[in-house]
Amino acid sequence: MIDLVAAAHGTADPRGIREVHELVRMMAAARPSVPMSLGFVDVDVPALPSLVDRVVADSNQAVIVPLLLSSGYHTAVDIAREAERRPYQVQAAPALGPDPALADVLVDRLRACTDLRTVDRVVLAAAGSSDRRALLDCSATAALLAERIDRPVEVGYVSGAGERLGVVLGRTRPAIRSTGRTAVATYMLAPGFFADRVRRIAGDLPVSAPLGADARVASLALRRYDEVLADALAVAAG
Repeated sequence: MIDLVAAAHGTADPRGIREVHELVRMMAAARPSVPMSLGFVDVDVPALPSLVDRVVADSNQAVIVPLLLSSGYHTAVDIAREAERRPYQVQAAPALGPDPALADVLVDRLRACTDLRTVDRVVLAAAGSSDRRALLDCSATAALLAERIDRPVEVGYVSGAGERLGVVLGRTRPAIRSTGRTAVATYMLAPGFFADRVRRIAGDLPVSAPLGADARVASLALRRYDEVLADALAVAAG
């Protein structure tokens, strides 16, 4: 069986580390026949390149599955580089999002933090990126969420090139803001610096928890792995 290498961003926050490890444990429990390991593209260890080297040395082939919610620098450069330097051994799956499964989790996180019947508008709070592809992916996720809750959803970013979260929230009329009719959906995988920053910017508005170690996220990551293998088989058959 081809190894699955989960590639997460990394964080110095122990809460985030625990959450990501728990997500990979859920993936492993759902697919015990697949060898799995977890590496990081930034901040944490093991660093993805060294982990890929070890995995390939042991098992020859691997699929890297980004535990990242949108395309961007880390998927297009860091993860793609690992596939490019070992083209016959390593393949890379796309980012987790956008995907309906993530929108479903967002709805549940929102419902856990507020009564959606009292909410007129939702702002999707994303970490942000300088890569336009990531911004487009977040906009697509906002559209999926809007379909599910039948309310307008805008995107606000805490870093990168997109419109800042504080600016987006500032467009809300003070009267509406004071009644709590705006809610913030945290579009991040795990607790950490960015999720904490979202809460600070949002102030007294209801803010949902990050997606976290959810069975639907684990299933989506495994689907990304399966899609790569299916594509490889189709190419071989062709």
